[in-house]
Amino acid sequence: MTPIELYIHIPFCVKKCLYCDFLSGVFDEKMQRRYTAALCTEIKFIAATHPNCIISTIYVGGGTPSWLSEDLMDAIITTVKECFKIDPLAEISVECNPGTLSAEKLNVYRSIGINRLSIGLQSANDDELKELGRIHDYNRFLHTFDLVRKAGFDNVNVDIMTGLPHQNITKLEKTLNSVTMLRPEHISAYSLIIEKGTPFYEKYRFDAVKQQAGMETEELPTDEEAYRLYKFTMEYLENKGYKRYEISNYARNGKICRHNVGYWDRVPYLGVGLGSASLFDNVRTTNLRDIYKYVEISEAIDSGTIPSSELSSPYFDSEEQLSKKDAMEEFMFLGLRKIEGVARSDFFQMFGIDIEAIYGPIITALRNQGFMEAKEGRLYLTDIGIDVSNQVLSKFLLDK
Repeated sequence: MTPIELYIHIPFCVKKCLYCDFLSGVFDEKMQRRYTAALCTEIKFIAATHPNCIISTIYVGGGTPSWLSEDLMDAIITTVKECFKIDPLAEISVECNPGTLSAEKLNVYRSIGINRLSIGLQSANDDELKELGRIHDYNRFLHTFDLVRKAGFDNVNVDIMTGLPHQNITKLEKTLNSVTMLRPEHISAYSLIIEKGTPFYEKYRFDAVKQQAGMETEELPTDEEAYRLYKFTMEYLENKGYKRYEISNYARNGKICRHNVGYWDRVPYLGVGLGSASLFDNVRTTNLRDIYKYVEISEAIDSGTIPSSELSSPYFDSEEQLSKKDAMEEFMFLGLRKIEGVARSDFFQMFGIDIEAIYGPIITALRNQGFMEAKEGRLYLTDIGIDVSNQVLSKFLLDK
């Protein structure tokens, strides 16, 4: 059977954060229930079109999946188990926000096999949380974390952010100290990106341009200050026993996020739900982004009518057969995000050619410049290479 990963998108939030450009929004309970029913229909549909697969990881993301009532989460996970074969050791993760969990909800999570939680803290400073538009304060996060531990979860991630408006080393150190004292198994530390279409873009876009140009900023950290915050985070977490295994991710005791590592290793994955993406047999697809169209398609399927579509699924918004060149570029872009980099043997097994035959001059140049190193059959970015990873990874684009 083919090992695959499954991503499930829940597009609901209590409130949209001011920096967020994810496909999510505020909807009432009626729509949440219609969407869950539609999602379960899609799960059945995609399982029927992908037989002989075994799921190694499940990741429920959003949005705020933990905003769903426990009976709806139960229905989703139960449908997956009824339709797919699941690896007995599968990692099953759910994204959560403080204030959206209860002891009862967590007990249901445990009973249906969810074994990993990712909690969005972002900052231990209440003024920063308010600036971000988060629904919680730090004390609410502490209460949520306590509930999670009491429910028996021993694989927990905490998200934090660097490069926030007016953030400095003192504020960041408070967040890092507050989180590491709780000893979660995993910490994701992301740099703030000002995305178009968000309230933050309207407020900080000129500052973001200045930051990228290396100029003095008014509210965002300068480019140099943002770099210091990023490096301080890395050194602090590693000193506390968190091993960095990807540019933004750190784990204790080997508790890496297996689902994300699968993405970086180009393990085949299926995405269900609004706007989700899939990569299977080197075909990349994305789902519709209109929640009303999405629900209507599932309701039509339930009534016995499959809507016509030029694509291979009525849920798809796009479908693309990747070329060998596309796949090679993606192998390098994703694999070199990992601290351990990529294996020469994996490249040969996937593409039937030595990596040096395609990228030899590029690899030599990057090694000479100190951006890349080779060891024990693997190629990986040095610390300096990771610091300028966007520029380095662009070198692996191949000519048409």
